[in-house]
Amino acid sequence: MILRVAIAFLFCASAVFAVQPDEVLDDPVLEERARELSKELRCLVCRNESIDESNADLARDLRLLVRERLVAGDSDDEAITFIVDRYGEYVLLRPTMGGSNWVLWAAGPLMLLLAGGIGAGYLRKRAHATGTQEAALSDEEQERLRRILDE
Repeated sequence: MILRVAIAFLFCASAVFAVQPDEVLDDPVLEERARELSKELRCLVCRNESIDESNADLARDLRLLVRERLVAGDSDDEAITFIVDRYGEYVLLRPTMGGSNWVLWAAGPLMLLLAGGIGAGYLRKRAHATGTQEAALSDEEQERLRRILDE
């Protein structure tokens, strides 16, 4: 039981160990800004992990770059823009809705509407279709069926 708790703690605490002591800025305000920005940037190695949580070398380099830009006097938006210009918009954990990304944002709802329209059209066509009645069994067929069932 204690071993399981210790293992769970290590997995949960891995984000705490991601930022190395030599990365931490002396100014607590700048450090807090850097941590907030790091939570918005994707680790390009780990994919769906922020650079604040990742232990990858590239994530460390990105954390240092964010801190470097903040120390140089960049605003939060300028620092993010610098990194996006350098690594592409994929580095953002929450991509913008502008530019060519609107197609990706709109694709889900559009596909849902398209599927709903196709389904409604199918059901409407099916409901209004004239069904072909199967011909009733002839007397000979009814007699044969009765004999089969009696066996």
